[in-house]
Amino acid sequence: MPTRPEPPDDPVLARRARIARLVARGQQVGYGLWLVAIAVFVAGAVTSFRPAMVTIVIGGLAAGSALLAPSIVISYGVRAADKADRGEPDGH
Repeated sequence: MPTRPEPPDDPVLARRARIARLVARGQQVGYGLWLVAIAVFVAGAVTSFRPAMVTIVIGGLAAGSALLAPSIVISYGVRAADKADRGEPDGH
């Protein structure tokens, strides 16, 4: 059974770790909503689209996008901050 790492003593690193967890959860939920939207779209394409199906597809895509856009951007920022702390080049 893997052990959970201890939270860092540095408040900046602790906050960054908390943000990274929230961002990861946002990406999971966002991609999950896209998956639901795609599955309902396929089901509607195979059968016939009902108004509820259209609402689910549009809502899933909109909500998933609203979660994914900031989550992806913030995850790049967290990774860049981690690289900078390790002294790695930024790739420019």
